[in-house]
Formats: sequence, structure tokens, C-alpha cells
Amino acid sequence: MGSRAGRLGRIGGCLGLLCALVLLCSASAAAGASAVSVSPLNGTPDASPFTQISFLGVPANQISRVSVNGSRTGRHSGRLSGYVSAPGASFLLSHPFTQGETVTASAVVGAKGHTQTVRTRFTVERFANYRVTAGKPLQLKGHGMEQSFQTQPQLKPPVVSVTANNPAAAPGDIFLTPTNGYGQTGTMILDQLGRLVWFHPVPKGDDATDFQVQSYLGRPVLVWWEGLVPLRVGFGFGRNEIVDTAYKKVATVNAGNGYQADLHDFQITPRGSAYLTAYSLVSADLSSVGGPRDGILQDSIMQEVDIPTGLVMFEWHAYGHVALENSFAHVPPRNDEPFDFFHINSISADPWGDGNFIVSSRNTWAAYEINHVSGAILWRLGGRHTSFKMGPGTGTAWQHDVRWQPDRTLTIFDNGAVPKVHSESRIIRERIDWAHRKVTLVSRYVDHLLAGSQGNAQVLPNGNSFVGWGEEPFLTEFSPAGQILFSARFPSPGQSYRAFRFPWSATPASRPAIVVKPGAGAAATVYASWNGATDISAWRVLAGTTPATLTTVAEVPYSGFETAVPDSTGAANFAVQALGASGEVRATSAVVAR
Repeated sequence: MGSRAGRLGRIGGCLGLLCALVLLCSASAAAGASAVSVSPLNGTPDASPFTQISFLGVPANQISRVSVNGSRTGRHSGRLSGYVSAPGASFLLSHPFTQGETVTASAVVGAKGHTQTVRTRFTVERFANYRVTAGKPLQLKGHGMEQSFQTQPQLKPPVVSVTANNPAAAPGDIFLTPTNGYGQTGTMILDQLGRLVWFHPVPKGDDATDFQVQSYLGRPVLVWWEGLVPLRVGFGFGRNEIVDTAYKKVATVNAGNGYQADLHDFQITPRGSAYLTAYSLVSADLSSVGGPRDGILQDSIMQEVDIPTGLVMFEWHAYGHVALENSFAHVPPRNDEPFDFFHINSISADPWGDGNFIVSSRNTWAAYEINHVSGAILWRLGGRHTSFKMGPGTGTAWQHDVRWQPDRTLTIFDNGAVPKVHSESRIIRERIDWAHRKVTLVSRYVDHLLAGSQGNAQVLPNGNSFVGWGEEPFLTEFSPAGQILFSARFPSPGQSYRAFRFPWSATPASRPAIVVKPGAGAAATVYASWNGATDISAWRVLAGTTPATLTTVAEVPYSGFETAVPDSTGAANFAVQALGASGEVRATSAVVAR
């Protein structure tokens, strides 16, 4: 029999779910055909002083009579600016709010004859008295631990060793972000054999995370987060980059409302917006969990941002929705260290297209289904107050990367540490039985590793699962039956926040690079590379006495990121051509002298 507190917690969780559903139904009925979300959400205790007032779900020309009043700053003027990716607009204030004040905002929305008034009331955060110290990624140098190239001397990615490569492994290239180890920090693409395809080092002192292929406006793009990771707080201050198949920038997506984009997740939606994470450090009373009354709370924030305009369409805060008592994290006894009670690390839209989404909280050991209009928590998976009966093997600890799958199961990278709870990290797949409100384990994969942070599990089109082990410098691909089909590693103590496998086809906007190293007499070695190019079958070497008289002197198969071709013609000028699968010339380098 559980404790009285435990029983009350479960009753409270059920009542909370019922209330959320009632509020959702009421809101939907009031809104008629379409519900309108207003951010900051009603009841938010720590909105930014620089926030917009966001109205999502109604065309901008159907928003009128916007009223915004601060309890200290009074009535605010501003202007409406519409979204491109969805119906809605943000009211951009002419001046910010004051810390700690209460704000009420309202507007009349809807078509003529079918209008309604929408409202929100929130509190503005009080800034925490905490000095953020910039971290510095570890960058080690060691013989044999990093790659080097004649044609790209500025690139020093770590060596990646493939230790297993079964023919049943899925096709596609490998995407990772090596950091805190040997070689440079950056975004890295490898081919099926583990050979480098593309490497993009980030500025010294920056980190890169979450590098993958997504779709933007119907076209494949590369996305990643880039920025600074401060010491001791476990989140990032940076931006999300989007580049096309020529590696040309499409967009830089920042967090809005005065925040900076965090490293944990960035998901482009089919309509052309993006979900991203952010964090803030706010002054809060932590006495309910044994902390100081003037403590520092590290709040987790999710935003939906309109990519073309950068406007915030929706914003959700963990603080105010999840009780501090639900956290398993250490509560600082003094007011000189933040309490990271939630720690958001993934966002996944529902597969049934209702607009809702699930977020993963590392430090409450739970995932939360969030209503996309009200921000209410509809149910909890795991943690202290789960909404379901958790079957054997379904509970998680310090987990990352909770993802909906098309069959409506959920995949989870269950770290199990730090502090240590499990003997090894697991990749699990779970199914929710809605009729009986219980969760069952569908599958479980392990590779005898314990990753204290980071990590992900990607379900591939053929049913295999590709796993990045986060803090541990390993990559693994499992068959549906759990057989290891592919494995690779890079030098310890390196890490990659996540790792993925995707099909990728790219033609860089830059030209191929060429370097000629003279040898004895007429001998020379021609080096060729084309950073980021895929589907190269061979290199053709052109040589001649003048740049205008070049002819073919050699043609050799592609042998990796950089191909070396011996030459004995004694020619004074050289160029190289990258050849495609049918022998077609895809690009030609500049002409260089011997």
C-alpha cells in the first residue's frame, strides 16, 4: 500500500488530467471552428520582459482591439506582425515590461459576425543574480587521433573507426557532431564505410549539436545548433542553422522573446515553422523542495518560431506547469547555484496530426503530452505522477530523445545515469494501451554502455535503429531483433550529442580543391577533394604546359575524402574534375601550377 502522499499525488495527477481535458473542451467550444492560442500562456509565472504577445490560429487581419496592460508599466502600445507559416500574428510591444509585474492581454479575434475575445494573464520573470561563465570545449591533439588533408589543411576532424558493418545495415550517410575530445568541434558527415564526406568546423570556443537532415518547404536541408555551452548549467546559448544541398545558408533561426536558442532540439514542422528549446535563469522560492527562498530556478522553455519572420508563435514554460517536487535533481542548499528541476531535451509532434506534442524532461524522469492551444499537460509518461500503469521495463531515469513513431509507439534513449540508476543505457520502445491506461515494453536494445548524458535513437525506414550514445563516443545500428549491424567509434573522451543515418545527396557551391606536391624529377602527386560532395565515382587529372592546353593524363576511382594521384608527366599546370556515376563531369577545380 502506497503512502498517503503518494496516493494524493496520483489523485492529483488524475484530477489535473481531467481538468486539462475539460479546459480543452471548453476552449474548443468557445473558439468554434478554430481555437486561438495566446502566448505567454495564461498563468505563466516567468515570462520574459521582452516578450511578444502571440496569437496563433486566426489570420492576422482577423485580430483587432489588442489591449496589453502591465501592473507597473501600464498600457502598452505596439504593432501586429503576421506569420508566414500559419494563421496568426505577434503584437510587438513598443517597450518592455518590468520584472515581477503582472500583465493582462486581450484581443478580439475571428471573422465578422463570429468574433470572440481571447485573454491571457501572466507574471514577468525576476532575473536571477547569477553570473554565467562561458565553457570551452576540450580540443585535444594526438598522433593518429585526428585526420589531416593536403587540400584542406584547415580541417582536423577526429578519426572515426568502423568496427562492424553488416550488409543488412541501412543505406545512408552518418551525421554526428564530435566535440570535447580529439580534433576540431563541428558538423560531420561520413559515408557508409566511415569515410569523411563533409566537415564544417565551428568557431573556436563554440559547440555544435543535433546535426541532421530535415525537410523545409518540401526540400531536404541540413540543420544543426551552434553556440556556447556555459559551465555548470547544462544548456546552450546559440542559434539553429539551416543549409541546402549546396551547403548554402537558407536561414538562421533564433529563439525569440529575449531568449537564446538552446542546444537540445530543433524540429522543422511541415508548415515551415520550427520547434526549439530555450532556458532561462529566474529568481524563485525553492523552499518547498528544501532550497532557499531566494533561489535560482533553471526553467525549460519550448517555442514554436515562424522561420521566415523569426516571430514566436507559441511558447510553453515547464515552470508553472510541473511542480518542483516532481524533480529528481539535486536541490542547491544555497542561492548561488541554479536548480535545474526539469531539463527539457526533446520535442516530438503527435503522429495523428492534432497539433499536440510530447516533451521529454530529463530531471523528472518523465515525458509530458502538451496541448498546442492551452499549454495544459494532458498526461504524463513515467516520473513521480505517471498517468499510466508502467509495465515491466518501461520506467526511465534521466532519459533523452522521446519520439513518437508512425505506428504510435514511443522510442526513448534511457540513459540511466548520472547519478547511476541502471547498469547500462537502453534504447526502448513503448506502447500506450489507451483503453486500459497502461504502458508496455515493445523492444529493448543495449550495447553495454552507460551514457551519463545526451544520446538518441533513430528508427530507420527499414526498421533498423541507429543510436548515438551521447557522452560515450560510439555509434550503433541495431536490427529489429536487436542484432548489431553497424558500429563505429571515435577517440575517447570525445562525444556527439546525437548521431543519425540519412540518405544525402549534395553538390557543394564551392569548387573541388587541388594541391600538387612536386617529387623528384618529373614526379609529382596530385591531391583532390571536394568537401561535402556525394556520389563521386572517380577523379580525372588534367595537365599541360599552360592553363589553356590541359588534357587528361589520369583517371582514378574515388578513394575517400581526399584522393592522391601520382603523376610523371612533368607538366607545369594541373586541374582535377570530379566525375559522377556515369562518368559525367560534375565540377572542375581551379588550375594550379606545379
